[in-house]
Amino acid sequence: MSNIPRLKRGETLLIATHNAGKLAEFRELFTPLGLVLVSAGELGLPEPEETGTTFIENARIKAHAAAKAANMIALADDSGLAVDAISGQPGVYTANWAETPHGRDYALGMRRVEDALQAAGATTPGERKGSFNATLCLAHPDGRDDLYVGKVTGTMVWPPRGEGGHGFDPMFMPDGFDITFGEMPSSAKHSWAPGQVGLSHRARAFGKFVEGAIELS
Repeated sequence: MSNIPRLKRGETLLIATHNAGKLAEFRELFTPLGLVLVSAGELGLPEPEETGTTFIENARIKAHAAAKAANMIALADDSGLAVDAISGQPGVYTANWAETPHGRDYALGMRRVEDALQAAGATTPGERKGSFNATLCLAHPDGRDDLYVGKVTGTMVWPPRGEGGHGFDPMFMPDGFDITFGEMPSSAKHSWAPGQVGLSHRARAFGKFVEGAIELS
C-alpha cells in the first residue's frame, strides 16, 4: 500500500525534469487524469547531480530534490537503455552517451551504442537484444516516497528508423513489432489503460503509478 495519499483530479503535480521530450511524454500520459502538471524546469529549480548507480537511486535523487525545493509532491523518472551484448550499457548513463560540449546529440549517442555493438561482434538480431527501463519515484516533501518500475524488451536496429519519440527510440524495436519506437505513433507507444499493460517502459511504470497513486473516481 502507498504511504502517500492518492492524488485527485485538479491537483497540481510537480514533474521533476528539465528534459522537454520527457515532459511532453508525461503530459500525454496524464491527459485523461485531470491533474495540473508543472515541471522543475518551468519552476527554475536546480538540477541535482545524479550520483546513483541504479535507476531507482537516481529517480529518488531527482524526486526528493524537487519535492524539497518546491515543497510539493514530485514525480521523477529515471530511465535508460540496457543492451545485453555490451554488459547492460549504457544503463543509468544513457543520457551521458549522447553528451557533447554543446548539449545532447542522440544521433551521436545511437552511433556510440552501434559502435559498441559492432566491437562486441553483435551483428545478428539475436545478438542485439536489450531493454528500455523506467523507474518512477513519487516523493513527498516530508521524505516519503513510492516507486513504480516498467521495462520493455526489444532489438537494437541499425540504421535508426523514424523521426518520432526522443532519445534512443529510433534504434529500438520492441518485441512483437516490426517498427521502432521512432516510427511508432506516440499514442501507440504510450498506450495504457487501467488493468492493462502498456507498451513502452514509461507507460508500464506509469500504469502502476496510476493504479497506486491516483484517485480515478
